[in-house]
Amino acid sequence: MKNGISYNMNGWKYISIHGTPKERGYAYGYICAGDFKEIQKMLQYNLFQTYAETWEWFIINVNKSIKEKTKKHFPEFYEEMKGIANGLNDAGTKTSIDEIIAWNFYYSIPYWYSWYSSRKNKRSVNISENVKEKCSAFIACGDYTEDGKIVVSHNSFTGFIDGQYLNVVLDIHPNKGHRIIMQTAPCFIWSGTDFFITSKGIVGTETTIGGFNKYKNMLPVGFRIRKAMQYGNTLDDYVKILLQGNSGDYANSWLFGDIHTNEIMRLELGLNFHNVERTKNGYYIGFNAAYDPNIRLKECKNDGFYDIRRHQGARRVRLTELMDENKGKINIEVAKKIISDHYDVYLHKKNNPSSRTVCAHYYVDAREYMSQSEGAKPFDPHGAVDGCVTDSKNAERMGFFGRFGNSCGTPFVKKDFCDKHIQYENFCPYLKDRPSQPWTYFTVASTKRIKHVANKTRNNKTRNNKTRKH
Repeated sequence: MKNGISYNMNGWKYISIHGTPKERGYAYGYICAGDFKEIQKMLQYNLFQTYAETWEWFIINVNKSIKEKTKKHFPEFYEEMKGIANGLNDAGTKTSIDEIIAWNFYYSIPYWYSWYSSRKNKRSVNISENVKEKCSAFIACGDYTEDGKIVVSHNSFTGFIDGQYLNVVLDIHPNKGHRIIMQTAPCFIWSGTDFFITSKGIVGTETTIGGFNKYKNMLPVGFRIRKAMQYGNTLDDYVKILLQGNSGDYANSWLFGDIHTNEIMRLELGLNFHNVERTKNGYYIGFNAAYDPNIRLKECKNDGFYDIRRHQGARRVRLTELMDENKGKINIEVAKKIISDHYDVYLHKKNNPSSRTVCAHYYVDAREYMSQSEGAKPFDPHGAVDGCVTDSKNAERMGFFGRFGNSCGTPFVKKDFCDKHIQYENFCPYLKDRPSQPWTYFTVASTKRIKHVANKTRNNKTRNNKTRKH
């Protein structure tokens, strides 16, 4: 493409785009046309199964709630999404700007839907009924890392039906603001998982806050964090931007680091409450529960903070143990091991992949120790689908190591799962195999390289056309 290149490697789809909002958006959409056509089918199925509402219904009503706000407060990103829609259409995947806005709002839908339903006198829905907590993460520096500098790691554990599309490594080189490399899904303009590095030297990740049940229809989190990534110069900027128009949607414990100041920060972002902690010598972990009692007790239900039968309590304990055990030794290789850990603190088993382990494996867990009715069911097709790690040295080059499929490398074989668990047979047409993959290094592409590839591709097409005519 004129403004982008793409290649596939070890389960990942690497995409590098640059230019004006419409230019980079068009290239992005054109490159992702085949992937997004699959996503459309998944959304048609998954949203109806979850809410008894069609994807078309969500497109219409989400846009009634946020489209004008998006145009007003995020005009650059609105133009980028228009470009994505144009690129998809030209590549043969029929869509609209409204669909791309709704897709970028996808992780906010469980929060929004509860609010919308209560206003329209539809059935009563508690936010926590449909929110699936995602991710394990940590960020460390000072005495905890091998060189004293920042190390950050993250995995996304999520429902497989949509999480299997979180295999995009996106390098955005905008004509204004900072360059960004991040893990994401096709046609997302933000990360969603969130794992990112910016050319300003900010690294970031997050884990959702479980049981969160507040929402206010303000500005979507996806657009706020994208603004922070592209225009935030300091950790203070990230706090300020994320608080502006905060909706409480996709409530997270954000972990940020500045490789130039060697400072790390945790921002626990609820709706009416938030908590900021910062240090240049220590660590922060993410495990789907908030430390701040105001958030945990006033804005959450069944948070699991102390319950080691639950994934929140178990991973809070295990990540703390791993940080202390590896104090002074944490580097890229140690981070990979931490994010792939299978120790079960409830059963005291060294290698017991389950819903309670840092590298989550719900789909092999009978859940006989469930302690909350609204949690994932036995053998739920849910768990870690990736792993991402970087440190200050690699972040300076805007590079990171990623592993897709699972952070520990265990393959997911669709046929084996579906044969064993026929209760999920209706999911099976929408699931994919995720074979074992190696850790793979990614960094930003040279703009000169993008232009060279684009020119070479156009020249090859011209020669091929002349040959066919001859």
